[in-house]
Amino acid sequence: DGDGMIGNIYDMGLALQALEATGEFYAPRVWDCAQAFSVVYSHDYRQPMAIAQVLPALVGRSYLDAAGLDCAASIPPCPSPLPAAPITVHYSIINKLQGRHFSYVTSVQVPGGSTLLKVLQAAEKEKPDIFSFQTEQTSWGPMVVSIHGLAANPEDRTYWQFLSGGDALQEGVGTYKPQDGEHIQAVFSTY
Repeated sequence: DGDGMIGNIYDMGLALQALEATGEFYAPRVWDCAQAFSVVYSHDYRQPMAIAQVLPALVGRSYLDAAGLDCAASIPPCPSPLPAAPITVHYSIINKLQGRHFSYVTSVQVPGGSTLLKVLQAAEKEKPDIFSFQTEQTSWGPMVVSIHGLAANPEDRTYWQFLSGGDALQEGVGTYKPQDGEHIQAVFSTY
């Protein structure tokens, strides 16, 4: 589209690889390489799968070439991180879809820069009878499959959707970092 995005931010790595490989077949080119790369450069990729897909395009090489790069030689050592000030995150779990309906809300404190997964863990630690949850590990990071004993089910086409300000989160619980005062909702939903 007009801002250089191809699909969503996680599609960009494979899209750039494909366009780079087939670019010679476009005359004139119908895509703006620089604009697409600027989208990738401005995003803070954290998931290993997304990084693996975008890395070859960034270094202008294939997956096999990228595997031989000596990245460690050019990366300075990380400074010791300063302790982050705590933030407060409001967290709700809502089920108005199936079985016994429920709606619970809590506020937890976590260090600034914490992922949403840390928020869920803090809520579970404070009130395990209400905010218990389970995750499954995927190639894109942990995915929440059950909250308060209510499990997502592909046969019912149900899942736990995470929202902030009414908008669905574009990142998973393992990478999304809530801001101080943010209200995160986990809503049992259908697709």
